Amino acid sequence: MPGEPRDRDDAGRARSGRPRDALGRPLPHGSPGEPRAPEGLIRTPGQTLAEAQQLLDAGRPFHAHEVLEDAWKTGPDDERDLWRGLAQLAVGLTHVLRGNLPGAATLLTRGARSLGTAGPAAARHGVDTAGLVAWGDRLGEVAAAGAPPDPAPPRLTLPPRGDEEHTRPR
Repeated sequence: MPGEPRDRDDAGRARSGRPRDALGRPLPHGSPGEPRAPEGLIRTPGQTLAEAQQLLDAGRPFHAHEVLEDAWKTGPDDERDLWRGLAQLAVGLTHVLRGNLPGAATLLTRGARSLGTAGPAAARHGVDTAGLVAWGDRLGEVAAAGAPPDPAPPRLTLPPRGDEEHTRPR
């Protein structure tokens, strides 16, 4: 409501304390919402990827975006494009599921571009850069054309050797 004070974190930065639904949309104060990943948590790259994948698979890409965004903000500079690209792909998928196709197309394309410049950081953490860039580009093109794309979540990492069936995003 206009004129009401904004929620703030301990450092005084604006942070919404409102609960959110599975797609990250704010709900009224006091409503039951989806559990949120704690913000600013430093995870290992493996923990980040595993938690984000679990959230994507559960149909909660907005929450996966928050986990990936923590890695983007707290990780080393040489990994910034990796985490930014993954976070943008997750929020692009969020927009697909919310029905915002123009926003989805923009973020999916931007995420694929960022991930395409991730360099050795992606390989170091087993991220399927080629598959994710192709997935983001394909989904972005379909969304840009105004058709609802298949919202199946991508696989973030390459499978262990010998599991060729799952080498491409679903």
